[in-house]
Amino acid sequence: MSRQTRKVIIKESTGRRIIEQSRLRLWCVGLFFVLCFASISVRMIEVAVIQGKHSTFITVADPEEGGGSEQVEMKKNDEPVLQRGDIVDRNGELIATSLMTSSVFVNPKEIKNKEEAASKLSKAFGMDGKQLLAHLKEGKSFLWIKRNLTPKEENVANALGIPGLYFLPEEKRVYPHGNELSHVVGYVGLDNKGLAGIEKEFDTRLRNASLNTQPLQLSLDVRLQAIMHEEMQAAVDQFSAIGATGVIMDLRSGELLSMVSLPDFDPHNPMASKDATRFNRATLGTYEMGSTFKTFTMAMAMEAGTANMKSSYDADHPLKIANYTITDAHPMHRWLTMPEIYAFSSNLGTARMALDVGTKKQHAFLESVGMMKPVNIELPEKSSTLYPKDWKEINTATIAYGHGIAVSPLHLVQGIAAMVDGGTMPKLTLLKDGNKGKAEGTRVISEKTSENIRRLMRLVVDHGTGTKADVPGYRVAGKTGTAEKNTGGKYEANAKLASFIATFPVDDPQYIVLVMVDEPKGDKTTHGFATGGWISAPVVNKVIARMGPLLNIRPNYDTPKDDAEKFWVDNTPGKPKPVAATTPAAPPSLAKRYFHVASF
Repeated sequence: MSRQTRKVIIKESTGRRIIEQSRLRLWCVGLFFVLCFASISVRMIEVAVIQGKHSTFITVADPEEGGGSEQVEMKKNDEPVLQRGDIVDRNGELIATSLMTSSVFVNPKEIKNKEEAASKLSKAFGMDGKQLLAHLKEGKSFLWIKRNLTPKEENVANALGIPGLYFLPEEKRVYPHGNELSHVVGYVGLDNKGLAGIEKEFDTRLRNASLNTQPLQLSLDVRLQAIMHEEMQAAVDQFSAIGATGVIMDLRSGELLSMVSLPDFDPHNPMASKDATRFNRATLGTYEMGSTFKTFTMAMAMEAGTANMKSSYDADHPLKIANYTITDAHPMHRWLTMPEIYAFSSNLGTARMALDVGTKKQHAFLESVGMMKPVNIELPEKSSTLYPKDWKEINTATIAYGHGIAVSPLHLVQGIAAMVDGGTMPKLTLLKDGNKGKAEGTRVISEKTSENIRRLMRLVVDHGTGTKADVPGYRVAGKTGTAEKNTGGKYEANAKLASFIATFPVDDPQYIVLVMVDEPKGDKTTHGFATGGWISAPVVNKVIARMGPLLNIRPNYDTPKDDAEKFWVDNTPGKPKPVAATTPAAPPSLAKRYFHVASF
């Protein structure tokens, strides 16, 4: 082999060796970068930053809460964006909003001196140092220290200088009116999802930033809510009651202006309260409403044609059905006209009136006024009616005066609204203009019957069991209700529900006001009585007296223009219809004394 050929072979070998070495170096560099990216990817499993067109979402896994995650939107300049929309009352008053806060968490794997870190953190945040140290040693890569820090707490945490400690921007839901609106507005969880009330019902809408260009506006008026809350709490305190509920409804729009349930809770920390405090009595509770149900029986009888304002019934002799005997708590020991039955709240007269109508028609009528299904309202907490599956004659008699059927207070509000406002079932709503554009409700009674019901309700306030609800100038009409609570199939004489439901002004009804107090104890101011007339009627009086001027309702002190005497003459009972062949004839009616004031 020549020298020249040998040189060529050596050059070719050297070139190949250089190429192989370069290729090897490139593989090593590539492997290095692969390992680096793999390491970064593992880190980003814990805190991932996802770039969007206009914003960034930071997602943090939370093993302490079942492996869930939290997502916070950030603008390009790293400023947090509030996700959950505001809630306001009918006048624009803020009742729920969100504030940006920071939460602190640690990566225990990055903490070398866990004992020192546990000591510092426990002192800074008042935690159990031993328990915290145990969590730090569990080998996890994520541990919450505290959510929603105050600015002072954030500064304290930042000054600790602990490696592996991080901050995450979060939202904190704030309720400026605190407990007053807790049952209606509800609350959210740590993940900012609605768990109760309006917060839960409208969770999807409130969490969608694109839908939150305007606040969610409720029909509630925080001024009326404050009045109702204050007056009911005073009654609960005075009469040592276990709870109460109150509702104010605008008859013309179907909008609820106030809904209070006591006891209530702090929506900022709902789990710190007992379960009973988070129970919304107005929509979720079911109660036997007592004599307020006599309103439906009166309307039903007039619509069925079995009774009118001239009718009278035996309220002297007890009514026996099977093994049961019905009597009056405060018997008049004589026949009573329909107005007297209602004004004096006679169980005997009302039961006999319902038996004349019959079981099937009673069931159908109560169904027509919404008593057999949950009330359609924008809240997730709604109860179903409790009534006998086998609806017998005795049930017909007792349900006539509000025993043997259990409904929510909101059922009663909706039903009474239909009775006094021309006979049409209203659509209830918790949203301002929530019924705008909707068709009118179904007619359930005639306008004439509705007018007579208003006269009867005014009679109760003028001369019956509800005189303490009267507010001069506002012409209040209403009905008392006192029901013994059924515990384990037995009625408890010392555990009563005292109710009063009112409408005003009676000649042009605009509002419904309901107050129900649970297990009040009578005192010397009530002469020991714990009835709707003594307990709840005065609360309604105070609420109406305060809300009237607030809503610019001008009091009217003029004498009604209608001919009261003519109205009385037109409705004077004629020859009474006997309840049974052996029933003695009724004495002459004494209703004139009580009924002429019901004219308007």
